[in-house]
Amino acid sequence: MPTNARLIEQLDPATTVLLTVECQRGVVGTDSALPELAAAARKSGALANVARLVAAAHEAGVQVLHAIAERRPDGRGASRNARLFRAAERLPVRQTIGSGAVRVADPIPVSDDDLVVRRLHGLSPIAGTDVDALLRNFGCRTLVVTGVSANVAIPNAVFDAVNLGYTTVVPADAIAGVPAEYTPAMVRHTLALVATIATTDDVLTCWKRPRRAR
Repeated sequence: MPTNARLIEQLDPATTVLLTVECQRGVVGTDSALPELAAAARKSGALANVARLVAAAHEAGVQVLHAIAERRPDGRGASRNARLFRAAERLPVRQTIGSGAVRVADPIPVSDDDLVVRRLHGLSPIAGTDVDALLRNFGCRTLVVTGVSANVAIPNAVFDAVNLGYTTVVPADAIAGVPAEYTPAMVRHTLALVATIATTDDVLTCWKRPRRAR
């Protein structure tokens, strides 16, 4: 884990943005299209920790972005060049624009100051979306990445952020994937090579310091 001083510097609220990845009802909610992943997110405590981080970000003045994956009812513009996309088309719960499935899942609080970034294609919550431009407009230097899944979207987001020049912090207990034992292995052998690995409590401690204006 990082030294306290190092993490405090990285997580300065004035230059930090918190990203939640696919923490939507149709993915991690009780009526998920991916019940195994939803169960892992809840049983591991990852979803609860995302909620704690978002609440703390609101208190500390840290900007929050929610990255949502959705599709048009007719599927136009959706990617079909991987088995994952084709399997998603057959799921009983569709992540359709405007549906309850693409709303941020409980118990994550959503503030009027939060921004929701939606994508119709691809695997990344950053590449091909507005996220990079928004981060630069916010003066972001550090991106905190949370959510699901540790199998695909989380590492994709971390790699994209690092390639774009951001420092990335991953609270390892605020991400989830399947099977459950894959997540810590992926964090240790992959994400730890490119991101600062912390815990939710580490991040919360840093954000409990006096609030700074943006």
